[in-house]
Amino acid sequence: MHELRWDVFCKIVDNLGDIGVCWRLARQLHMEHGLQVRLWIDDLSVAKRVIPALDVTLQKQVIQDITIVSWHANTMFDQAAEVVIEAFGCELPPVYLDAMTQKRSKWVNLEYLSAEPWVGDFHAKPSPRPQHNLTRHFYFPGFTEATGGLIRERDIVAQNQLLASDIQLQNAFWKRLNLTHDAHLRVSLFYYPHAPVHDLLTIMASGRQTTDCYVPASSDLQQIARFFGKDSIAAGENLTYKNLSLHVLPFLSHQDYDQLLAVCDINFVRGEDSWIRAIWAGKPFIWQPYFQTENTHMKKLDAFLEVFYAHSDAKQVACEAHRYWSAGHMPETAWNHFLNALPALRHHARQQAQQLAKQADLASKLVIFCNKIQ
Repeated sequence: MHELRWDVFCKIVDNLGDIGVCWRLARQLHMEHGLQVRLWIDDLSVAKRVIPALDVTLQKQVIQDITIVSWHANTMFDQAAEVVIEAFGCELPPVYLDAMTQKRSKWVNLEYLSAEPWVGDFHAKPSPRPQHNLTRHFYFPGFTEATGGLIRERDIVAQNQLLASDIQLQNAFWKRLNLTHDAHLRVSLFYYPHAPVHDLLTIMASGRQTTDCYVPASSDLQQIARFFGKDSIAAGENLTYKNLSLHVLPFLSHQDYDQLLAVCDINFVRGEDSWIRAIWAGKPFIWQPYFQTENTHMKKLDAFLEVFYAHSDAKQVACEAHRYWSAGHMPETAWNHFLNALPALRHHARQQAQQLAKQADLASKLVIFCNKIQ
């Protein structure tokens, strides 16, 4: 057991993505590395959707052995931790920085995930802060050994593969969600508001095969409501039009969402957290990066496509579908090409999950890195 205490600071910007990553990381640091972890969160009301047991009225509470503290402008900070993780450049409070100076804390800024080539060059670089007598280290997750790795629990890939191959386990999963399982094309759909959802639903409804589409209630549901001619829709509704059956799911726990990705044939994911979970599911997916000005998000997308599909026979088809989806238009031809390539895409997705899982995971590399910081 490590004696060091770790503080993880999370400012919720991308709705659920930031807290999703931080909560997974905090739990893994504790469960797999025996660390004492405090998770500082600036918006408990949003975080509660990812951590249902949260009591938003409490300043401090313990959930799954993780101490969770509300972080706001008037927060009184006690002694700083030995290791401080500043998630995604969220800017640590000046008072806490002073406490870090007294403690001589190790300071790591956990950056957003990217497959861009420059990431390996900037990973682990120090940035001295003379005014606080501290050094801020930039930690970049990534897809190569030269980066900080990917968040991956020890047994997640094996669990997903078991679920994907066991009909009884799949039936139990669908039953838990009060849904029946049919031999249709199964698509999970999690997206940002600018995604061409209407295009996709229209194509699936008119498609040559019956499709079951599963939409977590955390998605923006207005486009779906308009498609079905309704003012609004809510969790638990099941809607049908032509060959499309759409199911609005309640908010899923991390475990249930991982299982949904593992049992679906195609997964639409967004941001960072669900993107990585789709990779570990080992199923074909289409990723929508967080929108950025000057098309920066498309550069990020292209960099990932070049790395992930470098050796895939279906690279052109996969890249086409990803780019159309993120650009805001999904032509019927692109979707049909993707469906026709599913056998090759399935093989490649499984292969990539297994290959990437051979690398050390982010939490393990982070612990080793912090132990080496002087």
